[in-house]
Amino acid sequence: MTDTTAVLADTPGSPATARLLAEAAGAVDAPDLVLAVSRNGARTVHTGGSGEPGPVPRELLGYELGSASKPFAGLLLARLVAQGRVRYADRAADLLAPGLPVHPAVRRITLRHLLTHTSGLPGLPADFYPQAVPRWSTDPYGGYPADRVVRAFLRARPRHRPGTRWHYSNFAVSVLGHTLAAATGTPWEVLLHQQVLAPLRLAATRVRPGPEGTDAVGHGRDGTPVPALDTGGFTAAGAVRATPLDLLTFLEAHLEAHVEDRPCGPPAPLDPTLGAALADISRPLLRRGLRHAHTHTLTWFHHPSPYGPVLFHAGATLGQQAFLGFRPDTGLAVAATATRRVHRADTFVATAYGLLTETP
Repeated sequence: MTDTTAVLADTPGSPATARLLAEAAGAVDAPDLVLAVSRNGARTVHTGGSGEPGPVPRELLGYELGSASKPFAGLLLARLVAQGRVRYADRAADLLAPGLPVHPAVRRITLRHLLTHTSGLPGLPADFYPQAVPRWSTDPYGGYPADRVVRAFLRARPRHRPGTRWHYSNFAVSVLGHTLAAATGTPWEVLLHQQVLAPLRLAATRVRPGPEGTDAVGHGRDGTPVPALDTGGFTAAGAVRATPLDLLTFLEAHLEAHVEDRPCGPPAPLDPTLGAALADISRPLLRRGLRHAHTHTLTWFHHPSPYGPVLFHAGATLGQQAFLGFRPDTGLAVAATATRRVHRADTFVATAYGLLTETP
């Protein structure tokens, strides 16, 4: 096992952060682990794990984000809204298949409903499972392409009236991706690059595997390597791959959108529509959970902490996990990745969440 901690900006407090990350890493069992923190732009990164490091440093490998891809989809939608190209209230069916008869409840589903998990759609289409179960541990999504996702949406019968209940749905966010591609006449991957990745200079973030040796290898619960994830038609919901350093850049952009609320200097200049979009997706929007105790933005989970509100999202694939979060009031961002499939006694998310909520 090899652990290293690098302070990537010389700032008071970084050595203490390095010690904190090293201690936190001891609670997580994974072949590869990266815990990365940014404090007002000063970065500290800890890498380690039970496996031997490869020729590419762990913090420079691309990791599968799974559901932590959804904040990227949210920022894309918010920017297209800021540009006036679509509206949150636009109905998805009208953009995907104008004039096609659909169930009345499907007709009422808007882009906002799809992104905020309030569309009434299930987590995955009903006909997804028969083809997925036989290969659940190797390739459950690859056999369900984009056109099938769209057809499943257009013939759906939502469980609840759109806008009335929160129910987490990979299906809905995937439909959002196909809808935005149809509305703009641009493939999702190209659209994401043009509107989010390129403007934020996320050169090591993509939605497909990179060149050989540049991506982290996931592992099952028993430590066996697993193949790279093929998301099939569910690209918008979980296909993003990124290095931990790019993830910090992504989170720092969110913090810059809130910089006027805290005394840490002026933000880097942002395109007005991008700045507006970053602020928009961070704004509390709805309440969910038991007794509506939890708040949600357009795309982030939003919880209180002793140091102000935290916004975060976690994700998992067949053999990897990721966590993204930031604390606007104090300029703190946490990005974490691990290459082991989630299991019942897993501590990865709790450890990353603790760094975000309990660190002064």
